[in-house]
Amino acid sequence: MTDIPQRGSCLCGAIRFTVDGPMRPVIACHCVQCRKVTGNFVAATSAPRGAVAITGDVTWFASSDIARRGFCGTCGSQMFWDGPGANLSIMAGALDGPTGLSLKGHIYCADKPDWYQIADGTPQAAKADPQMTTQVPT
Repeated sequence: MTDIPQRGSCLCGAIRFTVDGPMRPVIACHCVQCRKVTGNFVAATSAPRGAVAITGDVTWFASSDIARRGFCGTCGSQMFWDGPGANLSIMAGALDGPTGLSLKGHIYCADKPDWYQIADGTPQAAKADPQMTTQVPT
């Protein structure tokens, strides 16, 4: 990752954000909720909540008893996943420009549909993998 703050936005630009600090490598999540909300798997990074500054009105949906998903109420862009822990997950596709990030692995592979294969050689976990999803480099 570069030393400059990373910026991102939704499709229409109504929501913008800046991440001023390190981000976790990108993880692909194949769980049913991620697939239903996007139509495919999710690719997301994360950063400590205090490092993420958001402008605009994020619409939050309580997708479970422990997490919520943030999206743009105007264009529908999926932006954030906010669950337990110190980090806020950020949809990697919402980031602008080069990030220096790379895909580290896949979670909830047991929920993956039959119409695609995971063949990138990165680690795969059947369900959640706390070691994969909570690391933020320093």
